Amino acid sequence: MSEASLQPRRRSVPVQVGNVTVGGGAPVVVQSMTNTDTADVDSTVRQVAALANAGSEIVRITVDRDEAAAAVPKIKERLLKIGCNVPIVGDFHYIGHKLLAEHPGCAEALDKYRINPGNVGFKDKKDRQFSAIVEMAIKHNKPVRIGANWGSLDQELLTHLMDQNAKSNAPKEAREITQEAMVQSALLSAARAEEIGLPRNRIILSAKVSAVQDLICVYSELGRRSDYAIHLGLTEAGMGSKGIVASSAALGILLQQGIGDTIRVSLTPEPGGDRTLEVKVAQEILQTMGFRTFVPLVAACPGCGRTTSTTFQELAGSIQKFIIASMPEWKKKYPGVEGLNVAVMGCIVNGPGESKHADIGISLPGTGEAPAAPVFIDGKKAVTLRGPTVAADFQKLVVDYIEKRYGQGTRTAAE
Repeated sequence: MSEASLQPRRRSVPVQVGNVTVGGGAPVVVQSMTNTDTADVDSTVRQVAALANAGSEIVRITVDRDEAAAAVPKIKERLLKIGCNVPIVGDFHYIGHKLLAEHPGCAEALDKYRINPGNVGFKDKKDRQFSAIVEMAIKHNKPVRIGANWGSLDQELLTHLMDQNAKSNAPKEAREITQEAMVQSALLSAARAEEIGLPRNRIILSAKVSAVQDLICVYSELGRRSDYAIHLGLTEAGMGSKGIVASSAALGILLQQGIGDTIRVSLTPEPGGDRTLEVKVAQEILQTMGFRTFVPLVAACPGCGRTTSTTFQELAGSIQKFIIASMPEWKKKYPGVEGLNVAVMGCIVNGPGESKHADIGISLPGTGEAPAAPVFIDGKKAVTLRGPTVAADFQKLVVDYIEKRYGQGTRTAAE
């Protein structure tokens, strides 16, 4: 997708989170969150490292009690020892002010604090406890994400807006008022943080809800009414295909509108499932929309009555797995390789055409076709593969192509 086909990015104030820039025109950042008990240092370090290795550029961890807060400096130290310098965000609810004050090592080790204006404190304690966290962020020179959430919305604000609406000559639906409360909760809290002394370039806003249309409405309004950096996410997206589809639909529309500086796909994993799936989905949303490139794309046809052989499915799957497994090494050895496009097609209908559009592609024989598989490189037919070693032969051609196009020697010679 060309940049011309994308709407201009909303201009936001850049925020530095550890070694990562959020907003200000920087590439959209992928975030994730652990589901380990933070007090369990070993498990948390393993999961943070796994998420970072999968491509998460910022990782959030829960800091809910003294044991978790005390573990944060140890987690950060262990991660740095294994060469993992991913920024770590502390997720605080209810007693964040207390934990940050009583565990200065935690306050210093974290790269960002995340607080929810709906449960940072209640009644007369709310402003005092919010202020305490902001002051701690100022003291330690840390950015803060002020994250309103549909499930824990500031009830005082919501009640106030509902009462105002009830007195109006043209009252709106409760859903609209709730959306407005989400936006106001984030913006009023950000304004209060600035009053206390937190610079605008250390504030990130989010306003997460669990329904796609509500999310689009809330974030569209939040983006229209502020220039703060914005974190996108559909909260409680769900499991499996439902969570993936809902997140893709909501985030895709907002990103296309130019809204969003960081994203997280909040998938519910299967019991014992792979937590890194949320990172892969976030990357694929950004890459398929043309905003970022992370791994080479493999185009493959869905199959039909012409493709009764499973060969193209098996080859597409094996090539995809091979690329993913090779990427950690390839990124170091072959700069730019993530932009590679590979096609694995199953018959003559679209096979040659799709293969020509890819950097390297193969068109496998469908039902009734000659048992030959032409390979196209940079739009031209390069070779025809036959026999039982087609998969291995094509994989070798992909590796050879990568070496030729992205290898250090070739690039140096070209320079």
